Amino acid sequence: MNDDMVLVLNSGSSSIKYQLLDPESGVVAASGMVDRIGEEHAGIEHQVDGRIFEHRGPIADHAAGLRLVFQMFAESGHDLAAAGVRAVGHRVVHGGEVFYQPTLIDDAVVAAISELSSLAPLHNPANVAGIESARALLPGVPQVAVFDTAFFHGLPGAAKTYAIDAKLAAAHGIRKYGFHGTSHEYVSGRVAALLERDPAELNQIIFHLGNGASASAIRGGHPIDTTMGLTPLEGLVMGTRGGDLDPGIIAHLARSAQLSIDQIDEMLNRNAGLKGLSGVNDFRELQRLIDAGDAAARLAYDVYIHRMRRYLGAYLIELGGVDAITFTAGVGENSPQVRADALAGLSRFGIDVDPDRNVAEDRVARYISAPGAEIAVLVVPTNEELAIAQAAHRVVTAQGAG
Repeated sequence: MNDDMVLVLNSGSSSIKYQLLDPESGVVAASGMVDRIGEEHAGIEHQVDGRIFEHRGPIADHAAGLRLVFQMFAESGHDLAAAGVRAVGHRVVHGGEVFYQPTLIDDAVVAAISELSSLAPLHNPANVAGIESARALLPGVPQVAVFDTAFFHGLPGAAKTYAIDAKLAAAHGIRKYGFHGTSHEYVSGRVAALLERDPAELNQIIFHLGNGASASAIRGGHPIDTTMGLTPLEGLVMGTRGGDLDPGIIAHLARSAQLSIDQIDEMLNRNAGLKGLSGVNDFRELQRLIDAGDAAARLAYDVYIHRMRRYLGAYLIELGGVDAITFTAGVGENSPQVRADALAGLSRFGIDVDPDRNVAEDRVARYISAPGAEIAVLVVPTNEELAIAQAAHRVVTAQGAG
């Protein structure tokens, strides 16, 4: 293992995803996932050199999970503590107004990320747990936080401002922050390279469609709008989140259904979206239900597509024209039906999806627009881990750390 490798950690509320990779070549030396942290039937799947190592059993917390991961690294021939790595890059969901660049982590940064948990209560506490565990296990290795919100920090005032009491908004940090920024930034750069165009010349719309989903409008390499807002709840329909809704629904549920704010918050984050409408949040299962004639699944899918098309139209107007529309992430990369339905009937706007290109099972960045179409339509696999590794490497190199 060379000494320029970066360990990337993505700590969720009950999971840790990780990769050890070379930020220059993108080659992944090892990867894996700790799942169901805090549960009796937790587990780890660790992949290295084409081999899979597994652990099954209770994992109390993130610290215990990461200790086991380090043990599996050592047993599989990559002793992180002994061989060393250049840096650890952490995905952090919410940077608020404080963080909008990749940031070398110290005690003050950890405290600030923790304070931002009020803006991302499901995400930032887990991110902090992963950071603290990694710092304890690799005390001499520089750790870098890369923020999901950073790419959207400079949104125009009209796009980032909510029309509520201005003093109240300022006092409580209420603005549109946007999320999935690392993915949107990475994919927009890949699109420019594929088109062999300067990013400064391009207008782009990107759909990041996974269990969480967001869209962005990018002009000249800089985002001018995005669907997610103060939290990741706003915008598109997602696996367990419903996206846009009338805020009066919250007050109505509190009064009529006697639900507490915490109960409503739990519903909106974990039991809305596709799951709330159909009972499932996995897109493959949703498609199976649709094929079996399930009316609720069909409606859930139609609502999903309707919301995508609404934002597509808004961003086409907001940008004043578009050069490329790109799909990425799990659903965006793997569902030809979603791509076809989202862009159906738009030939008059220069948008034509080629049916054969769209259903091709290539796993590489590619065009799916018809030859000669005015607007390029692409599928570009996202690689947030590589983007985080490269950002972390730049920070430690610039500061002479590590």
